[in-house]
Amino acid sequence: MSQFEQRANIKFMCRLGKSASETLSALQQVYGDTALKKSAVYDWFSRFKNGQKKLEDDQRSGRPSTSRTAEIIEKVRQLIQCDRRMTIVEMEQEVGISHGSINAILSDDLKMRRVSAKFVPRQLTTDQMECRMMVAGDLFEKSTQDPTFLTKIVTGDESWVFAYDLETKVHSAEWHTSSSHRPKKSRLVKSKEKGMLIAFFDIESVVHYDFVPPVQTVNGHFYVQVLLRLRDAVRRKRRDKWQGEWFLLHDNASSHTSLVVQKFLAEKNIPVITQPP
Repeated sequence: MSQFEQRANIKFMCRLGKSASETLSALQQVYGDTALKKSAVYDWFSRFKNGQKKLEDDQRSGRPSTSRTAEIIEKVRQLIQCDRRMTIVEMEQEVGISHGSINAILSDDLKMRRVSAKFVPRQLTTDQMECRMMVAGDLFEKSTQDPTFLTKIVTGDESWVFAYDLETKVHSAEWHTSSSHRPKKSRLVKSKEKGMLIAFFDIESVVHYDFVPPVQTVNGHFYVQVLLRLRDAVRRKRRDKWQGEWFLLHDNASSHTSLVVQKFLAEKNIPVITQPP
């Protein structure tokens, strides 16, 4: 009722020949915090000045008051089934209802939520998935038959390392009371200097590591030299493995599966655990 009353007063002030600013000031003086906003006062003042007589809002043509009908819900369901990556904005354009109504249909009526796709290195073919199952079954059988199987594995890979390690948030934590000052530390950025590290380790600790020279590419011939130094490290640091049996585990990188590397492993009698796709 207060809005219609104020609109009537705006119409009255307009008929008196007052300005919009004078009308706004008078409404604020009378109604205080409940007075219409400046934009609303100026809008209605302009309407009455242009000849409008009624105090009611103009009828709006557009969407119906309710959009969550069974027909609309089914249409949204069909859109989702055709393209599960369709956004709410796209569905809004297709169906012709508001963003909020689409969101309500998805969450309340269809019980759906937007889930990000799980990241995997690559989509495997049927043959590759069967190969993974065979390799996993073979490794499980070996570990069951030989309880010391995992202790015989020496695994390795390449990784980029920086010139220094950044202190993590956990490492910088300190014990303080509620009244003591919070500790401070300067923000550091990762070093621009970095190098590639090839490291091999077993169940105990690191067996051998090599830093790749800056201009060197990790190819088959270079990897053979690394494996020679690894073999010597196993002989010196892991005498039990050297005198008994040990297995090499690395991924399917081209430098690892090249012909020259396969030939070296066969000549030195170094068994390799199959890495599944």
